[in-house]
Amino acid sequence: MVIGMATKKVTITLDQHQVAEIQRLVAAGKAESVSHFVRHAVGVSLADVAGWGEMLGLALEQTGGPLTRDERAWADSILKPRSPRKGKRRVA
Repeated sequence: MVIGMATKKVTITLDQHQVAEIQRLVAAGKAESVSHFVRHAVGVSLADVAGWGEMLGLALEQTGGPLTRDERAWADSILKPRSPRKGKRRVA
């Protein structure tokens, strides 16, 4: 962390097994602390999102510009997670 870097304490919820794995890494000396591990993971994730956004922007620029309303609706229908089905699933 950079000296003087502004930080803010927040509460997050993780699965118990995720916390246990992070704590094992800290105990093994592979991570400085749980907080440091999470801060690093968030930084990596934000950089990943920015990279994908830049890549998408370049791809759109090279293939005709922004998505049309119909193209966006199609992409959303494919990429958005589906909500769980209600009722029991049949087992074959």
